[in-house]
Amino acid sequence: MSEPEMRPKAEKLDAADELAAMRAQFVLDDTVYLDGNSLGALPRSVPGRVEDVVRRQWGSLRIRSWDESGWWTAPERIGDRIAPLVGAASGQIVVGDSTSVNVFKAVVGAVRLAAGGGTEGAGGRDEVLVDATTFPTDGYIAASAARLTGCTLRPVTPDEVPDTLSERTAAVLLNHVDYRTGRLHDLPSLTASIHAVGAVSVWDLCHSAGALPVGLDEHGVDLAVGCTYKYLNGGPGSPAYLYVREAHQPRFDSPLPGWNSHADPFGMTPDYTPAPGALRGRVGTPDILSMLALEAALEVWDDVSIDAIRTKSLALTDFFLECVESYVPEGAVESVTPSPHTERGSQVALRCADAGNVMRRLIDRGVIGDFREPDVLRFGFTPLYVGFGDVERAARVLGEMF
Repeated sequence: MSEPEMRPKAEKLDAADELAAMRAQFVLDDTVYLDGNSLGALPRSVPGRVEDVVRRQWGSLRIRSWDESGWWTAPERIGDRIAPLVGAASGQIVVGDSTSVNVFKAVVGAVRLAAGGGTEGAGGRDEVLVDATTFPTDGYIAASAARLTGCTLRPVTPDEVPDTLSERTAAVLLNHVDYRTGRLHDLPSLTASIHAVGAVSVWDLCHSAGALPVGLDEHGVDLAVGCTYKYLNGGPGSPAYLYVREAHQPRFDSPLPGWNSHADPFGMTPDYTPAPGALRGRVGTPDILSMLALEAALEVWDDVSIDAIRTKSLALTDFFLECVESYVPEGAVESVTPSPHTERGSQVALRCADAGNVMRRLIDRGVIGDFREPDVLRFGFTPLYVGFGDVERAARVLGEMF
């Protein structure tokens, strides 16, 4: 398709977009914002809610807000708001702490589940598999968790997992979507393979939650973690979450027991008794300001189907690749994001020479993406507020870089 035909096509796609009205619920300007896979845009409902939390709940009610404003129950209440977005029933997700902390809880907890509640490594399960292409922190945390539980850490690519699994495998930590390339891994098949050898699955959903269906309950995922500041638009540093499958909750043994996860938190007893259910994933006092900002941000999902999100996500990334082919000189960039829809998340990663400088120039021209070493341009497509006109403009400006 020639260059003049791309803008009319974008206009036609925008006119037919059933999610187009959602854009008005976000604070945006005339830039093309394609970095929601790092930090989601600000929902308009959040500033007023935060002001109420600060001025009325904290400023006037003060300590009474733990009960009267529902601060105490926020971690599980907000977890239940996230649950439908990742295909989970209520009562299985608790919000709090960072993704890294929750990865640590989940991996150690998974090894302990695999050991049947006994000593780590019991029964010969003394190996933890981790995605070798993972975001670095997941690898660091997995290595520490393996050392603490007496296990050997074995980095493998997701494609290698089925052939690497054995009766020695205790836990497997995988990313649903690769942060660098945007590749979507086969969660149902890999989870089934992990279960076939009696191991426990842990999935990192940071780059999939809010962008595509996950199906935690449907596919029998054991444990999962995720952040809330990307496609869930919870704000910088907003608290992460931990999913513990209901069947595992009575045996989930968190390596970070805290007073907030005690069955009687105000009993102040020296002995620890874990709370029932997903609550045992809590640790210390919840970070109320950012947690309630997240709760307000999640309201934009009230009337949105995750299937509609996925449909638009694929349409956006397809159109972007089409526009890149039309606007960018042949050979200037190479997509490292898989073409098949079954293998693509909600971002497109392009490899090119001098990628860091190219991204800086794009940002100067009002197209916001990001750069990953050594040579990758990342563009994240958040269906709630990115339109097809944005996509066309981004690709057109990119073509002008060469």
